[in-house]
Amino acid sequence: MKLLVLVLCVGVALSKPLNQELDQEWELYKNTYNKNYDVHEHILRRLIWEDNVAHIQQHNLAADRGEHTYWLGTNEYADMATDEFISIMNGYKMSVNRTAGSTFLAPSNIGDLPDTVDWREKGYVTPIKNQGQCGSCWSFSATGSLEGQNFKKTGKLISLSEQNLMDCSTAEGDHGCKGGLMDNAFRYIEKNKGIDTEMSYPYEAKNGMCRFKRSDVGATDTGFTDVRRGSEEELQQAVATVGPISVAIDAGHKSFQLYKTGVYSEPMCSSTRLDHGVLAVGYGTNMGQDYWLVKNR
Repeated sequence: MKLLVLVLCVGVALSKPLNQELDQEWELYKNTYNKNYDVHEHILRRLIWEDNVAHIQQHNLAADRGEHTYWLGTNEYADMATDEFISIMNGYKMSVNRTAGSTFLAPSNIGDLPDTVDWREKGYVTPIKNQGQCGSCWSFSATGSLEGQNFKKTGKLISLSEQNLMDCSTAEGDHGCKGGLMDNAFRYIEKNKGIDTEMSYPYEAKNGMCRFKRSDVGATDTGFTDVRRGSEEELQQAVATVGPISVAIDAGHKSFQLYKTGVYSEPMCSSTRLDHGVLAVGYGTNMGQDYWLVKNR
């Protein structure tokens, strides 16, 4: 029955005529993101892309009228249905069995927090990376946090290997492209006494055999500390006083899939149904609206 339903749904989708006015834009999209499809997939991807383009245009018109604080745009995921995007990309795996770290305590002499923090300006943050079509967000969040702390300690910004975590932290409960937890990644690094550099162990966006080399270690950790779940006040304190912080968010929305610019705000966003690991690298206020500055991938 499930197969019949799938076939019927695809059949209905493929019966919809293509918008020929978008032919040139479609070719540009495929060339820009190096998209290649077989004959049958080409039509399906084109129809999904057209629906997403229409959604983008409708949303952005409303944003121009001041009804939203952010704008959408076509990107490498614009030819994917949202459910497909979520299943492939959002690899943060919540677990009731996770082992908590120590609890974050703000410094006793913390005083007033700065109104704005951006750790990129202080050299703590490596350039944006690309996880590809792989649910490895947790590994990027973990390396980003450790890269910042390693810079804080040594003054050297070293890009660390997400692939090392994907291939080698399965014993701690991670599953490479099929998802994992930043906690498990930090625990692996501590137990392993290090993680290799990105240069020595480059990213492949697929699971592989563990190839860790101690001679290529770029950083290590001695454990991790948890910010109390749901406490934005404590998260702000941590970001202001510690550096970039690994966080998990609810990214299971078309608005996140197609986000382009602006202060992202999704009314349906959940504070408990978390599926994507990112890195909080700062915070601030824009036109009276508070925001978190987040590095995604």
